[in-house]
This record gives sequence, structure tokens and C-alpha cells, in this order.
Amino acid sequence: MGPHPAVAAIRLAVRRVLHDVLTDHTTDEEPLVLVACSGGADSMALASALAFEARKLPLRAGGITVDHGLQDGSDTRATEVAARMTALGLTPAEAVTVTVGREGGPEAAARDARYAALDAAAERHGATAILLGHTRDDQAETVLLGLARGSGIRSLSGMAAVSGTSGRYRRPFLQLDRQTVRKACIAQELAVWDDPHNSDPAYTRSRLRHEGLPALEKALGKGVVEALARTAQLSRDDADALDTWAADAETAVRDEAGALECAKLHGLPPAVRRRVLRRAVIAEGAPAGSLFARHIEEVDRLVTGWRGQGAINLPGRVEARRQGGRLVIRQG
Repeated sequence: MGPHPAVAAIRLAVRRVLHDVLTDHTTDEEPLVLVACSGGADSMALASALAFEARKLPLRAGGITVDHGLQDGSDTRATEVAARMTALGLTPAEAVTVTVGREGGPEAAARDARYAALDAAAERHGATAILLGHTRDDQAETVLLGLARGSGIRSLSGMAAVSGTSGRYRRPFLQLDRQTVRKACIAQELAVWDDPHNSDPAYTRSRLRHEGLPALEKALGKGVVEALARTAQLSRDDADALDTWAADAETAVRDEAGALECAKLHGLPPAVRRRVLRRAVIAEGAPAGSLFARHIEEVDRLVTGWRGQGAINLPGRVEARRQGGRLVIRQG
């Protein structure tokens, strides 16, 4: 008799990603794949599937758990999670402690600290890939949060299956629902820990998970999560196409001296033009994370709604102004 259907599903999802990692790997040395594990059901299921599949392939498997230090006893729990990963056969299996700042709110600050720690661990151990346990439900929540921000299709495209430096981060479970992943934990009798932040109404994502999505499902039916995940993929394809178009258009709208010509910019479709402007502003030193749609709309009005207005001040001390039919963007 084969494994439980949920266990078979998580193993197949991981196997596909590991084959992709091996295909992308170019050196003779066996690649190291790490799992980022919080000790919760999603990441413990991922750790178990990685440990199982890695034994059959020419690669090494390890795990990292990040202690954010935000709760009493978090250091003890991180040590326990590392021990569970070791018991599964993952080596190295280590706990890393981080200091969470305050920039961008508690959720964003914790996420930034976590990814910085994971990047550092990958460099330290020479890891080829880091697996993350985000499910289709997480993807649906991300799409809704992007919709609420109102910042365009890139924010509706959710999380990528492959992201980060050299495609470091991989998300094998993006096509699987949370329930399947949790059933796999129960079937394997895996000890899991539920982060109280996941049910804390102070956190936006938690409110969305426990109040927002259930309300949408009640009103629209059970297919909402799947539909939102599909929206993410369609939006990602569209956003990628527009980004490529903008990159190609960028040279065509500049004069021989490299200055942006307003008349040529005006001729581009708005979605492409705004991307060209965004790229130009970032190239001059504006931090991408601080650059919002309203900033780009103001710069865009220098091209499409010119009435002699003055310079636009942008994040990172970058300034945009119109001079003699040219758009001049520079850091002050």
C-alpha cells in the first residue's frame, strides 16, 4: 500500500522542484537544498518531503529555522525545530537568531529580517536553493492584500514559484491547498507548532485568513482560493510581458544623449510608459520599496499633463523635472 494521498502529493511537488534544481545545477558537486522551517504544518510537511525525496537524488538536504525573538521561549522552540529537522535526516539543521526592526510595520520587518537570515545561510553553506512552504491559500491571501493596496498587476501576481538571487527561492506547494499539506502532517504524525501570530487579529494577514477569506467563500463559494491563485498566475504573465516591452521601449524613447523624450514617451501605452518611468527613477537611486504608484503618476503627469509644474520630489532624494521637451531625472 502506497503513502497517504496527501503525503504522495507533497512528495511529488517537492520531487518536481528538486529535478528542476538538478537541471539548473552546472557544477560536479552535489547541490545543497535547504528548507526554511518555522515548525508550522506547512514547513514541517515541506521538510519531511525534502528529506524523503533527497535520499533518492544526487543532492544534499538541510534546513534553517529563524528565531525572530518576538515571543517568550522562541529560542527554545527554534532549537526544538532544528532537532526535528535533524531527526528527519536533514544536515545541516540550524537555528538562526535575528533582530527584527520596525520599518514598514511588524509583518514586513519580520519578513525582511527572515529573508536576510536565509540569504546569509545560503551563502554560508553554499546552498543552491531554499524551499519555502507557501501554499495556494497563502497565494490567495497575497493577491487580496495586493488588491487592497491598489498598486497594479504586479502586486496581484502574488509570489513567484521561483524568485531571489539566481532563482534561489523555490515554492513547491503553491499549487497545493493548505488542507492537503496539513493532512500530510497528520498522516505522518509530524509534531507541528502553530505560531500564535497566525491567529492574532493585530496582523493584517491573520485577519484576512480568519475573517476575510471565509466571508468571501461564504458569499461566492469554495472556489475563491483557487480562482485567486489563478489570477496571480495570469497577472504574473501579463506583468512579465509588460516589463519586457518596457525594457525594449526604454532605448527607443531616449535621444542620442540618452535623455528621455517626452513626445516619444507620450506615444507609449500608459502601462508601458509608467514602467519605463519607474525603471528610470530607480536607476537614478530611488529605492524600489519606497516608490509607490502615486509617485510614478506624478512623474507621468510631467509627460501627459504638462502645465508648467515644478520638479517632483521622489524617495531617495531623486528629483524629476521637465526641461525643453526632455524628462530629467537625477539625484539631488
